[in-house]
Parts: sequence; C-alpha cells; structure tokens
Amino acid sequence: MNRIHPLRRTGVLALVAVAALGLSTACSDDAGTTPGRPAQAAGGPEPKNLDGAKLAAQTVFDRFAGGDFAGAWDMYTAAGQRAISKADYVQLNQACSRKGLAIRLTSARMDGPDRAVVIARQLAAAQSYTMVYETTAWKLEPAQAGLALYRQGAVKAIAAQKKAGTCATK
Repeated sequence: MNRIHPLRRTGVLALVAVAALGLSTACSDDAGTTPGRPAQAAGGPEPKNLDGAKLAAQTVFDRFAGGDFAGAWDMYTAAGQRAISKADYVQLNQACSRKGLAIRLTSARMDGPDRAVVIARQLAAAQSYTMVYETTAWKLEPAQAGLALYRQGAVKAIAAQKKAGTCATK
C-alpha cells in the first residue's frame, strides 16, 4: 500500500519538473550567451554600469576557477593580453593555479564611468580587481604585479611562482 498522500506526490513531481527545467535552461546553447551572462543583442555592447561590471567579473572568476583559462584570458584587457600570450597564460595557470576553488564576488563599486573595482573572495582571502570597459565589454585589468609576472613568459613565471611558494603545485 502506498502511503504517500496524493498532494505530496504532486508536489514532489512539480519540484522534479522545475529542477529539470532549470537544468535544461542552464545548459542550453543559445547563440551569444555564456553561462551567467545575458545574450547581447546581435553582438551589441554589454551594459556600461555596475551590474554589467559585476556580471563580467563573476564570469571571468568562474572561468578561472573552472579551469577555463583560455576563456578567462579572453576577458582580459588589451594590456593584459599583450603582457602574456593565451598559450603562456594557459600553461602558467595549468601549472600553478588553484583550480576548482570558487571565487565569489563580494562587493563592487564604480570608479569612474568606465572602471569598476570588485572585491572577490577565494577561501578566506579577499582581493580587489579592476574591471575596465573597453570598446563594448567589461574586461579584467591585471594588477601590476601580475603583468610583471606575465611578461616573463610561462616557463620563467612558473619557476618564479614555485620559488616564491605561490604555485599551487610543487
């Protein structure tokens, strides 16, 4: 004899349906979208406001934490991309980053019409990052120390991080 009340069974079925719908829409492959980011109208500009900067920052943090280093590099400023090639950036982070640890945006503020400062936390450490609106999108501006490291190239940067004890792998 089944002792589950019919209304309870209906409620469980409704929850399962909502969960399945949520998963199917979260995994959809809509053109022009990135998980966590709205579609841009025909490649149009991202919103040039604090919400747009926060959304872009969280996207780059998610890409990095998820091991999509090439995707994270794509969201760097032009100066950041000039400092290190995509291949070297990927090699450096595959060797030394703490993949899989979520980076969570905790606060943000505008610092002019095309700059935002965001604070992100990974484990117990918090750090500020600058987002810059370049052309039609928010981009992550690497810190000066990061740029100096990147300019060394992957092999030397990995060695420098290992020597300093900041490389996640030995």
